[in-house]
Amino acid sequence: MEPFLYEYAWLIPALPLLGAALVGIGLISVNNVTNKLRQLNAVVILALIGVATTMAFALLWSQIQGHAPYTRSFEWAAAGSFHLTMGYVIDPLTTVMLAIVTTVALLVMIYTDGYMAHDPGYVRFYAYLSIFSASMLGLVISPNLVQVYIFWELVGMCSYLLIGFWYDRKAAADACQKAFVTNRVGDFGLLLGILGLYWATGSFEFTVIGERLEELVASGALAGGLATLFGILVFLGPVAKSAQFPLHVWLPDAMEGPTPISALIHAATMVAAGVFLIARMYPVFEPFPVVMNVIAWTGALTAFLGASIAITQNDIKKGLAYSTISQLGYMVMAMGSGAYSAGLFHLMTHAYFKAMLFLCSGSVIHGMEAVVGHNPVLAQDMRLMGGLRKYMPITATTFLIGNLAICGIPPFAGFWSKDEILGLTFGANPALWLVGWLTAGITAFYMFRMYFLTFEGKFRGTDTAIQGELLAAAGVSAGHDDHHHDSKPHESPWTMTLPLAILAIPSALLGFAGVPWQNRFEHLVHAPGEVLAAVAEFDQTEFLIMAGSSVGIGLIGIALAGLMYAQKVIDPGAIARSIQPLYNFSLNKWYFDDLYNRVFVVGSRRLARQMLEIDYRVVDGAVNFTGLVTVVTGQGLKYLENGRVQFYALIIFAAVLGFVVVSSI
Repeated sequence: MEPFLYEYAWLIPALPLLGAALVGIGLISVNNVTNKLRQLNAVVILALIGVATTMAFALLWSQIQGHAPYTRSFEWAAAGSFHLTMGYVIDPLTTVMLAIVTTVALLVMIYTDGYMAHDPGYVRFYAYLSIFSASMLGLVISPNLVQVYIFWELVGMCSYLLIGFWYDRKAAADACQKAFVTNRVGDFGLLLGILGLYWATGSFEFTVIGERLEELVASGALAGGLATLFGILVFLGPVAKSAQFPLHVWLPDAMEGPTPISALIHAATMVAAGVFLIARMYPVFEPFPVVMNVIAWTGALTAFLGASIAITQNDIKKGLAYSTISQLGYMVMAMGSGAYSAGLFHLMTHAYFKAMLFLCSGSVIHGMEAVVGHNPVLAQDMRLMGGLRKYMPITATTFLIGNLAICGIPPFAGFWSKDEILGLTFGANPALWLVGWLTAGITAFYMFRMYFLTFEGKFRGTDTAIQGELLAAAGVSAGHDDHHHDSKPHESPWTMTLPLAILAIPSALLGFAGVPWQNRFEHLVHAPGEVLAAVAEFDQTEFLIMAGSSVGIGLIGIALAGLMYAQKVIDPGAIARSIQPLYNFSLNKWYFDDLYNRVFVVGSRRLARQMLEIDYRVVDGAVNFTGLVTVVTGQGLKYLENGRVQFYALIIFAAVLGFVVVSSI
């Protein structure tokens, strides 16, 4: 069975691609019929991704049992000495990522049936989900940088389509363009880095590049600074894709897409592609301390930045978006600190509990829309929620499990992965550990702020005064859809709550795969070239100190959130007024959007206008002047062209006479 599995592993991305192709052809050729058979299309796509998921877990189990990595390739292009191969690689890192992507994709697709049930774009949405899943799975199995780049761009295209799915809404149209442009900046750096590495090493293969680059620098054939530059350029790709500072600004705006997309793309898969690429390129980055430090400090700054902004967010999805930015920062910081396995372990645990949290937010929004209508200003604002635990018990329970996981409370999954990152980072650089430790406390505070505002207290959704304030602040009107709804929210249908319940299981239990005294995950997925001891010695005292400090700061954050938003002992408004500059700094997202708008958007338009002026006055002016000279000279010369030979002879005689006179002088 195993040889068959490895030989046909290419079917894992091919099956969802086939589903997207079938539905896409139906939408193009027989649109009305395809849209009428909406659930049949969903079943076809779900069946295909289900088969892919089964194959992915079979391969993961095979790798856990110790099967050797498998690579299959064929020559795709050749010209002289240049040869480019394509194919796929199945190793522990690949199988872990395949399991994550297929699981989350399958559950999100089940959830979509309930969430998008009344949307006219239901079938199109499933087609987009399927082609995105195929692109991400293709990226994961890619054996070289060229193939990675092809699927990298396909993932970006799918992100553009999905974020802008409701393109008739200006906010969604703007958000997908912002995501596309911001990612192009990072992708251009990635392309330059790939070309530079090929120029230096003559290869696109990950391990070959790492070995040759190190040899070239050691022998003096290549300057170390140039190799470092190539590494940083490649890292720009993950900076954009995984929403790291300073290219993080697209991710919160991407929440304009439907909530299943927020769970699939912006929690578990696309944003994880950047961390995955850092892992694949680890043999290239590791020999260069400057590159590793840039990666580590970029991750640390991003982790703190995302957490500090999430504190003041009132939109439930944007709060989770900044949380995602912060957690991705943890993963990148781990990679740069040398904590390879810990970073990937956090990627895995985070994928499940953050996907669940996003789907929970979608369930909340679905329930709120019954009260306030399909207006995102009202349906997504936590100031209009409260007391939802009574109406939505399954959603509230799963959200709480996700909260405990992300806050690093034992025994939930996030505790084991986050604690391992903090422990290893402390050994590498205590300053990085301090940033991560403070961020852990802030994370616990803002996540339980979200929980208390949403699920505890009394329901505020029918408060017309708050609704009016929110609509006025957003500059929108209530609209016709905000009347004649229920007086209280309701729990979501089983197609939405079932994925939440399933995701709650790995969110609670998956961390036990990485317990420090028997780290099964590290024995499966470890840095290339790293040799693990058969039994690592477990230092219980060190573990208790590091774990106690991270859990302690988390409990302080939770307690503070409880006093402010559950018990109402501390007035958040009074604190905000006492530190108004800092509060505004967080509320305005460190002013990055304003700065980028002024420098790049307004600046680009000003430059375009100036170039238009130059084009109009200088370029067009020169052309117009040439035309005017031609017209004037032509008009003047036509009077000298009369066809009389005697007149021409007279002109020649006058010219010769004038020449003689001038010469004699």
